This record gives sequence, structure tokens and C-alpha cells, in this order.
Amino acid sequence: MRVSPFTRFVAASGLTNLADGVATVAWAWLASLLTRDPLLVAVVPVALRLPWFLFAIPAGLVADRVDRRRLILGMDALRALAFLIAAAALWAALPLDPAPAKGVSDPGLFALILGAALLVGIAEVFRDNAAQTMLPALVPHDRLERANGRLWSIELAGNALIGPALGAMLIALALPLPFLANAAAYALAIVLVARLTGRFRPEPSGPRDWRRELREGFAFLAGAPLLRSLAWITGFWNLLFQMVMIALVLHVQENLGLGAPAYGLILAAGAVGGIAGGFWGEAIIARLGPKRTAQVMLACTAPSFLAIALAPGALTLALVLAVFEFTGLVWNTVSVSYRQRMIPDRLLGRVNSLYRLLAWGMMPVGLIASGLIVRASGAVMPREVALVMPFLAAALGAAALGAIGWRALGRGFAQA
Repeated sequence: MRVSPFTRFVAASGLTNLADGVATVAWAWLASLLTRDPLLVAVVPVALRLPWFLFAIPAGLVADRVDRRRLILGMDALRALAFLIAAAALWAALPLDPAPAKGVSDPGLFALILGAALLVGIAEVFRDNAAQTMLPALVPHDRLERANGRLWSIELAGNALIGPALGAMLIALALPLPFLANAAAYALAIVLVARLTGRFRPEPSGPRDWRRELREGFAFLAGAPLLRSLAWITGFWNLLFQMVMIALVLHVQENLGLGAPAYGLILAAGAVGGIAGGFWGEAIIARLGPKRTAQVMLACTAPSFLAIALAPGALTLALVLAVFEFTGLVWNTVSVSYRQRMIPDRLLGRVNSLYRLLAWGMMPVGLIASGLIVRASGAVMPREVALVMPFLAAALGAAALGAIGWRALGRGFAQA
């Protein structure tokens, strides 16, 4: 039976996102075993997200110059190597000393893990930008909503449904196993992408000059008001989301008294909602229209963050995350499909990278802000209350973002 290029592409994305889901639990849980300081726990995911701020623009320039398939292959190989290094270092450091309230129990291991996470983050920037700009070459433009919905659903199944639960089980067996499993997943993804056929290098628009090419990207984004609105709204949404998700690690452990398996299953429940959003997003957009769909999904963010803070146990928290991920996936279906459809292929890498600089570059700010909020709150209130403060701060921020974003989206879609 002949397997379509899109199917191979989706399968490879599913494997890499399965690895990302395993890493979601592995990185944060390992950090919490080396230190109980919430700010230091946040430093590890910062190393994963900071490259989106530092390398988004170079990644866009590269994606518009090279064969995007080859770029994906190289970045997946780099991530596999980084996880192998992390696994070997962790294996050599076992057993770990108890985590102190301040500082870290093993500074050398902590530094190496930070370095590996930074390498993985850099490779992810180049890989994800290339993959998103490659999708319009695999499916017709009139099927982008369906293709993105299916792709996001498969990615979520790996990233937030199977991955976190698998990561938690692997941690329970042996700490290095999640990192070894990730290296294997990337290797399989490389095999699938290597077998894709087609033309994935964009046609040059003139002599190669990175300054001129970058100006073209800026000029296109500057002339697209709706694209700019989607970018900055997504950026602030991601900032608030990262505040919540990194705070969730210690909240689940200390306030709810749950272990790694329960944490993984809570994240998995959120993924179920996201997968449903991926499959139903096309129908919702057809029913409400892109503008109203984006506005409604954005408005659901603040109540979701508040409900996370108030959820008394694992089941209610899982239900809240399921609803939250549903709305987030439908939002992504609107924004990504619009971006892929309106940006010319020769500019897609550059404009996409500038968009994601705004949309993803805010993530490290949210991670650091969450740790600072807990640390500052802990000085004047009990720790169990301080651990909830990032959720409340995120809910207030999301309420403001929803009010401002509602009007910006209305104007933007009207002009578009």
C-alpha cells in the first residue's frame, strides 16, 4: 500500500512530538529532583524556550534558502544526540542526592542538563519553522484547516497525551530512560522524513542578501495587521500559559500531593481535549467563521486559568485542562491556517519566523515570571498559597488580553 507524503510527514511529527511530550515531564521532574527552588526549576524550561527568542529570525532565513526536508533531518539528528548525552550524564550521576530548598544538589549535572536542553531548544526552532513552512507543499491550500487540525491532533496525542504518561512511567522505572526513549523516537522520525519525495526548497526571488531578505519579511508582516494581531495575542497567551504550566509542577507535588504518574495523566487529559479540538476545529470555524471562533477561544482562557487554581483534585484539574486545550487547539487551527494561506512560499520561512519570534519569544518571560511570583509571594504568605499565585496572576492577565484581543481580532478580520 502506498503511503502519501502527508501521512509520512504526520507520522514523523507524531514521533517527534511524542519525544517532546516525554521531555515535558522529564525535564521539569528532573529539575525538581535537583532543587526545590521554583526559580531554578523554571530555568530548565527557559533553556528550552529561550532559543525561540534568539534564533527565530535566523531559522526563517535558513528555511527560505535550503531544502526544508534536509533541515528537518539535521535538526532531529542534533536533538537525538543531545538526549543521548543527557541520558549518559544522568546515568553516571545516580543516585541523586536529596534536592535542597536553595541551590542545587549536583551543580555539574544541572549545568549539563541546561546545556542539553538549550541544544534541543535551538534544534527545535529550526526544525519546527521548517516543518510548518513545508506543510503547504504537501496539501492543497483549500485543505489547510483540515490538514492542520489533523496534524495538531496527532502532535498533541504524542506531545500531551501519550508522551507525558509514558515519560512518567519511564521516570518511575529509571530516570535516564525518558532521555533514551526520546533519542530513539527522533531516529525513527529521521527515517520517515528521509523517504519524503518532492521539491521543498523555495524558489529564490533574487540574489542572496540576508539583509534584503529580512527586510522583505519585515515589510510583509508590517503590511498585514491581522497577522500582527494574531502574533502578539499568541505571544502574551504563551507567556501566561508558561506561567501556569511550570507552576503546575510544584503545585501538583506539594499542594495536591500527587506523583509523576498522576501528573502525566493530568497532562494527558488536557491532550484529549486538544485532540478533540483538532478534529472539530474545522467544523467550528465553518460554523462561526474565523473571526468569531478566534474571539471565543481567546475569551475562554481567563476562566480556565482561574479554574486550575481552584481545582481541588486530580480529576477536576484534568477536566479543566481538557477544556483549556480544546480551546487552544481551535485557536491554533485558525491562526496557523490563515498564516500558511496568506504568506507566499518564498517568504513563508522569514515571515513565519518573525511571527513566531513574537508568538514564542515571550515564553521564557512567563517561566521566569512564574518563579519570581512564587518566590516573592512565599516571603509574605504560606508556601501552599504562594504556589497558586501564578495561576491567579495569569487569570488576571488573560482577562485583560481577552478584552483587548477581542477588539483587535474584530478589526483585523474586518480589514482582511
